[in-house]
This record gives sequence, structure tokens and C-alpha cells, in this order.
Amino acid sequence: MKERSVSDTNAGVPAMPAVSERVRALHAQMTLDEKLAQIVGYWLDQNGVVAPMQSEMAAGQQDGGHLEDVTKNGLGQYTRVYGTRPVEPTERAAWLWAEQRRLKRETRLGIPALVHEECLTGLAAWKAAAFPTPLAWGATFDPDLVQEMAASIGESMRELGIHQGLAPVLDVIRDPRWGRVDECIAEDPYVVGVLGSSYVTGLQSAGVHATLKHFVGYSGSRAGRNHAPVSAGPREIADVFLPPFEMALFDGGARSVMNSYAEIDGVPLGSSEEYLTDLLRGRWGFDGVVVADYFAVAFLEVMHAIAADRGGAAAAALTAGIDVELPTGDAYLAPLAERIRAGEFDEAFVDRAVLRALAQKEELGLLEPDAFEDEPPAHVDLDSPRHRDIARRIAEESIVLLSNDGILPLADAAAAPSRVAVIGPNAHRAEALMGCYSFANHVLAHHPEFPIGFEIPTFLEAFESEAGQDTDVVYAKGADVEGDDRTGFDEAVAAAAGADVAIVVVGDQAGLFGRGTVGEGNDSETLELPGVQRELVDAVVATGTPVVMIALTGRPYAIGWALDGEHRPAAVLQTFFPGEEGAAALSGVISGRVNPSGRMPVSLPRAAGAQPYTYLHPRLGGASDVTATDPTPVRPFGFGLSYSPVVYGDLVVDAEASAGAAFSAAVEVTNTGTRTVDDVVQLYGRDVVASVTRPLAQLLAFQRVTLEPGQSATVTFSVPTQRFAFSDRSMTRVVEPGDVEVWVGADAAATEAAGTATPRSKLAITGDVHVLTTADPRLATADVRALEHVPR
Repeated sequence: MKERSVSDTNAGVPAMPAVSERVRALHAQMTLDEKLAQIVGYWLDQNGVVAPMQSEMAAGQQDGGHLEDVTKNGLGQYTRVYGTRPVEPTERAAWLWAEQRRLKRETRLGIPALVHEECLTGLAAWKAAAFPTPLAWGATFDPDLVQEMAASIGESMRELGIHQGLAPVLDVIRDPRWGRVDECIAEDPYVVGVLGSSYVTGLQSAGVHATLKHFVGYSGSRAGRNHAPVSAGPREIADVFLPPFEMALFDGGARSVMNSYAEIDGVPLGSSEEYLTDLLRGRWGFDGVVVADYFAVAFLEVMHAIAADRGGAAAAALTAGIDVELPTGDAYLAPLAERIRAGEFDEAFVDRAVLRALAQKEELGLLEPDAFEDEPPAHVDLDSPRHRDIARRIAEESIVLLSNDGILPLADAAAAPSRVAVIGPNAHRAEALMGCYSFANHVLAHHPEFPIGFEIPTFLEAFESEAGQDTDVVYAKGADVEGDDRTGFDEAVAAAAGADVAIVVVGDQAGLFGRGTVGEGNDSETLELPGVQRELVDAVVATGTPVVMIALTGRPYAIGWALDGEHRPAAVLQTFFPGEEGAAALSGVISGRVNPSGRMPVSLPRAAGAQPYTYLHPRLGGASDVTATDPTPVRPFGFGLSYSPVVYGDLVVDAEASAGAAFSAAVEVTNTGTRTVDDVVQLYGRDVVASVTRPLAQLLAFQRVTLEPGQSATVTFSVPTQRFAFSDRSMTRVVEPGDVEVWVGADAAATEAAGTATPRSKLAITGDVHVLTTADPRLATADVRALEHVPR
């Protein structure tokens, strides 16, 4: 990408993008109707509600029996060919290849359609692997593994003739009441940017374009209500919401961006030339394609009321910089054509979008003469052993041990339990393991007659396999995820009372728009566990049987009562929709086969009334003696226990570094336990004095390190001082000279006094104020050198 002019300021005409001669010649042949056809999608045989206001917005769309008429002028994109209803993948591939050949043969210009699909937790198609949700990726702090997962997803997509994936979500979590938290990676912009960029790199390595969502500020909606206005100021936008997108574009090379549904200070992002053109194209030099979130163009009329009709909405969106309307052509077809022919809108904006859309098709190989001349795949394994191995490793690395009085692992108990009660609404439901955008919860919820299509054991099934024949496992549901039915309590209490250990699996059901407890449109006024699940846990704990509680959720809940209350479970595990191998991973952690290594990617809240909260707060953003409320989370960002203690040696930091240069920070990490451990080394820092208020702690870098019992390693970070950058009072992103503090901690709240952090080292940033450009480095690096292994 390179920065360049985006408009002809003298004439008010948009500048045309730089494209190949082939694309320019193809564009020159097009009629207006053919141009418009290239910048819209068509949603084939849709059913069930999987997008906001879908039934209202797409009521007039023709079905698949009229494709010849629908595509008479060509077609830009096919919307969710595989992901709208259960279809046999190879049969659908055969249809798609034939359809693409028909478009080449029967339309005047012979341009195939680009095919896009959802792929946030794996390809959203029947029989495709269900990976952990993005919040679980965040808990791994493992960008290499996320990249490996995304590459495997991309390879499946490309094999099926899919060209663009609508992922990753780069929204920074600001309020856990928001239903879409399970689609997000973390509350820290750097973690979001690092892992999001890794996903982009992996997906695009397979020849599938990644789409960054949702540009920008979507997760900052008031009170966590979906589509609610965003009140963030320009500094919060610049320093919190934008950096992950900048990283994914410059470091990941993303080729597509999707607008946010939200409005910022009264301006819907779908109509924001400031963000979609001036920033994205002008300052950042992005030369890919901007696509509309589903129905976002029409929403400018029907939801935001900044346009009087669909034609006006189309004009606003195109002027702002949305190139392709998805999922259909509600606004960009007839309403826009009418405006242009009436002389009310400049066709040059259409030309700009068409050139970008054609350039994308060229980049993806769709303009090549031999496109789709090969044979469609005769056999596709969308849930291969490789998929499952990756899913297992992510699930294992993502499980967070929040508390443990020594009951875990069960293998270390003085007397192995001979009878275990498995209890709870999420103990024996496969759907409980998958996120909102998994095919099972996104689409199959409308098709209960279809099986999930791949192996996904429930926790009960996986634990029975893990425990073996010597352990008697009894099951009681106890309660549903939602509702106030307590009739199952007596059975659950009896099962627990007769067991040596009780495992209670509580949490969420992911879904959309009122179908479930978390997911798109399923925002919450409370952060208490849904239904009567807390009462169920309390009843089981009251039996006196040791209890292990598993929170299997899509958002962090206010479960301080389970962690620090007087009558609490003996251990608590947090996992965020860990996917098809999640139950086996949880069983492995409980047995001791897996040493937990997940870290909280989001703060565990004290109460709903303390939201919104982020660990990235200045002094007056946390608890203080000038307020009676305490937003301090019950477990901080970055927190996670293991079965092997890890200690940090002295931190050695450069004494000074010039603003705009990098500094070195090295720490020795030692596993003092008897099990192999994966530790997430977290380097934090803070500005001592700055021209605007700054956070008390900011994650500068992180690195997973595997240590054998008794082993030490030296982790040396190279950190650009740009990690301390912020927007100054003139809204210029700068690195200011002055003193900063740097330390290594077990989490964002770790302290030297508690023995969970290194002493703070002072670093002097010297020289003049450094003004950031897009050429500045954004990523810290780490070098890990294993030291002598001391057997224990």
C-alpha cells in the first residue's frame, strides 16, 4: 500500500484507482447496468434469519430459479453459496462450477462472480470444522497457531471455489454486555492487532481475501447495545479502535474491509467519507475493496434516516467509499441507476467502485481465461485430521484456570475419585461448545432435521472417555441455560452428594437476535449467569462435595461469587466456546493430561454496573477514594493459573532509547514445578508523565514460552518506542520524550509486592517528539533462549 491522492479537489470528481490495462479495457466496455451488476451481491436461496432485519430487507429477492434474469448483466458476488442452508459440499461445488461457467458463457462480458462466505470460527458450511471462537484465540496469546488455523480454513475455502472470507473481527472489546463479544479477540488493541493480522496472513496465504470487520468503533456502542450510537471521541478512535485495522492492513496485508453498522457522533460509518476514503485510502493508502456489512447501505435510509430513499442511501455510501453492496443490490441496482439517469448522481463514483471490484477479481484469478475450466472437487474433507489437530491445540491453549484450591488436576489427588457427577445445562450439549458464527448455531438452528455433520463430543462424552472405566460418571442436567425451571435441582444435588467430585458446566447458548444468550443481537442488561445457573452451582456446592465449575461462555460473566465467595467451588475454569475439540481439551485439563495455559483476553467483571471497563484506564478510570464504586475486575486482563509455578528473574532494560527507536527488555523465566508448562510472558509499561492522561498499565509485548520442569529461558523483547505512541492534543500520533516504566507481570494487575511482577525499570525516551507515519514499526519481537535444564 502507498499513500496517494484520493480525489480531485478542484473538480469534486473521485480519482480513479490505479488498475491494469486489462481491467481498464474491460471497464470501458461496460454499460451502466453492467457496471452496477459488478458492485452488488446476490443471496441465493436464503432462509432463516442470519443477518439483522434480513426478512424485512430481502423480502423481494428472487429465488434461484431466475438466475438467468438476475445475472443478465453479470454479477459481482454470490452471497453465501455454502453457508445459507445445509448443502452437500461437493454437490454444491459442482453447481457452483457450472454456474460460473454459465456466467462466462452467457453474459456479454463473461466475468465470473466472486463468492464470499463467513469464516470466523471456521468455514460456516455444513460438515466444516468448528474452531474455537475468536475470544478463545485471544486467550491463547498464540499468533502462530491462529495463523495456522486460518491457513487451514482458507485452503478449504479455496478448494470449494470461495474467494473472500468475512473475517476477522477486529473490534476491541469495551463492554462485555455487548452480544458480539464472542466474535472479538480481546480488550487490548495490540493483542487484537497481532492475532488479527496473523489470521489475515494465514487466510490469504491460501488465496482467499480476508475482510476486516467492523470498520470502525462498532464495539463502543452505548451500554453494549447492538447498533447503538458510539460516543467515542477522536482520541479513543485513533488510539484504541483504529490500531488493529492499521496492523492488519500494513502487517497482515488485508485486501478487504467491511464498514461498521454504528454511527460515531451522529455520522453512520457507512456514509463516512472521513474514515472510508480520507483515512483508509488517503492516509493509509489502502487499494483493496470496501464491502458493506449486510444491508448497511439500505440502513442509511431505514435505520439512520440520513437518506430519503434507497437511491439516496446508495449515493451516500458510494461517495463515502463503499465499493460493493452486500448481501444484495437493494440500493446499488435500480434505485442508483434511476438517480444517475436523472442526472442526480455522478457515475464517476460507480466507475471508481467497479474498477476496484474488477481489480480484486483479477487479483483472485477470476479474469483468467481458464478460470473454472478445471473440474470441481470430487471429494472434500472439511474436517480433516489436520483441522482437528489445530482445533485441539487452540482449545487446549485457550482454557483459563481462574481458581484452584488444589483439587485440580484430579490425577494429583491423594485418592483418585471413583465417582464423578457431571452436572449442568452445558455438560451434554454439543452446541454449547460453538460460537455464534459457527454453522451449527448460525444456520442449523433453523434446520433441526440435519445433524451437525462432524464429530463433536459433549463434555460428558469427552470426560467419560478421559476418566476411563475405573471411574463411575453420573450425569444430571440440573437446569436449562435460560429460564427459571428448578425441577432438575433435586436430581443434580443427589448426584453431587453421592459423588467424590462434582463438575458443573454452566454458561451460554450462542445464537442470533434473541435466539440464545450471547451472539449478534443478544446483548445483556446483566452480567449474571443466565437463568438459574448460579442457584444450581450454589445448590451443588452446598452438598459439601468438592466442585469444579466450568464457565463455557461467549462473554465474561460476573462470577466473583464463584471465585472469592465464602461458599465457592474448589476450582473454576473459564473457556470461551472452544469448538469441536473443546470438550476433550477441558477433560484433559481436569485430569491433568493438559496443563492449563490460557490467559484472560478480557477482564473478568465485578458487576454489570461497573461497565464499560478496560484495564487500559488512567488513574481516575479505576478505583479511587473519590468514588464509592469499584470497577476493579475480579480477575484482570492476562490472568491465568497453571499446575506448575513460574518465577521471573530480574528484568534488564535499556537505560534509554531515542523516540522512534527500539529498546531491549530481557527477563529470565523459570519453571519451578514438576510439569511442563506454557507461560505467557507479558511485558507492560506506562508513561510516567504525558501531555494527555495515559493508562496505568499497557501491554507492550507478549510471548508464549514452553518450559520443562526445572527449565529456565531468557526472553528478550525488542520493543519499538512507538508502542508508547498516542494522539497528542493536536490529534497527532506521537512518541513523547520522557520517562516510562517497564515491567514483566503475570497479568495486567500484577505487582512486585505480590511476587507476580518484576520490579519496575525506568527507561528514558530521549530526543525530540517523534511523529508517527505508516512506515513506523507496530510490532514488538521476542527472542527465546533456553537455558540449562535442571531435572526435578
